Amino acid sequence: MLLCTGYAWNTMSDLETRITQLGGLGLGGAKDGAVDILLVGTDSRTDAKGNPLSPEEIKLLRSGEEVATNTDTILLVRIPEDGSSATAISIPRDSYVHVPGIGMSKINAAYGTTREGVRARAVEAGQSPEEAEKEGTLAGRKALVDTVANLTGVQVDHYAEVGLLGFVLLTNAVGGIDVCLNAPVRDPLSGARFRKGVQTLNGPRALSFVRQRHGLPRGDLDRITRQQAFMASLTQKVLSAGTLTDPGKLSEMQNAVARSIVIDDGWNIISFAEQLKDLSGGRVKFATIPIVTEQGWSEDGLQSVVEVDPQAVKTYTSDLLTPKQTGGDTQRGDFKVDVVNAGTIDGLGSNVANILTNKGYQSGETSSGKADTKDSVVYAKENGDAARLLAKDLGGVKVVEDPKLADDRLKVILTNTYAGPGGLGDTGDQTDNTPASERVGNKRPPITAGNEGPMCVN
Repeated sequence: MLLCTGYAWNTMSDLETRITQLGGLGLGGAKDGAVDILLVGTDSRTDAKGNPLSPEEIKLLRSGEEVATNTDTILLVRIPEDGSSATAISIPRDSYVHVPGIGMSKINAAYGTTREGVRARAVEAGQSPEEAEKEGTLAGRKALVDTVANLTGVQVDHYAEVGLLGFVLLTNAVGGIDVCLNAPVRDPLSGARFRKGVQTLNGPRALSFVRQRHGLPRGDLDRITRQQAFMASLTQKVLSAGTLTDPGKLSEMQNAVARSIVIDDGWNIISFAEQLKDLSGGRVKFATIPIVTEQGWSEDGLQSVVEVDPQAVKTYTSDLLTPKQTGGDTQRGDFKVDVVNAGTIDGLGSNVANILTNKGYQSGETSSGKADTKDSVVYAKENGDAARLLAKDLGGVKVVEDPKLADDRLKVILTNTYAGPGGLGDTGDQTDNTPASERVGNKRPPITAGNEGPMCVN
């Protein structure tokens, strides 16, 4: 939200003077072709200025009053220097990694464990509690930055942190966010009580939605998928003209950001957001680092962890900046693809549609029907780069012009002659040859901010 609305805030000159900034993190310096942002969500019960939340605000969060500094949401956002796209990469909080000064540990302990150790030693050395707290917090943030850099091979350029209250305020500022669930859920631990289907959540209910992990089929990985689906809906709403042109909403968002977000002091938000003013929803993707297994164990055998291969993670993040050449400026994420199964092969349409979303296209309608042709074809408004790219992705089907289609819409007709990816003769893996810039980890359909309506999740 901070990045996407910064350009609209250009007339609100006091934003940068009100937002909390911090230094000493050793950010930037790498010329790797991208701006890399570490976005952290914490369990903090304070605001961005360090002020304790009121009892009413604590009650609003439904999270108890205990002091906490867990970093339960960790995202690395990679944005090519031309600002044409953005990929937010989730790092599971239980990823078992090397933390400087600690050794092998869950990554969400990098911040809190380092912070508490430095704080305690500072107090023992005679520093005041306030100074010790400040020193410990800075050390915790730096430890997390360094840990993410070691895992991903990416030099972090900027840092942004938001606490629980900030999440609630930002959600309410845009008038709530639409989400969709595959089934109803009731979890007393997180306060999550939701019906099946699409629904609009206010701040406190949205917090329960993204924090639930008990009772989900894939545990914390399903929670990550929820967070990504939520952020996609949030990004889509912020990018909409109705939000960016509403002075009331912009003012409320500005107040929410000033109260709840911490950023590094070397970051000119207004200038940077201006670079992203042409960013479309289809070019904002959400992904997860590749994992070895979600059922790993720590070295001492006492903790269940998510096992990761640092080299595979480094390759993944590097591939985000080296996408397969598509011809000109054509981006798969700019186009929505409808798939029609006009043959007699059950499931062909949904199979191919899933493959296309894995390749980065926006998900359109999938249906069955009749066709005026015996051969599989791609319909497009004109025989342009996007149509030819889609035809190539489908194994070389022909392109037919249809002036009735919108500029950003493509249509695939599949018949029994279809022999491309997802067809009867294709028994191989459909994602291994797709670069990381155009897919989501763990072979799940990608979540982007360009879909119509929220993506349904567990």
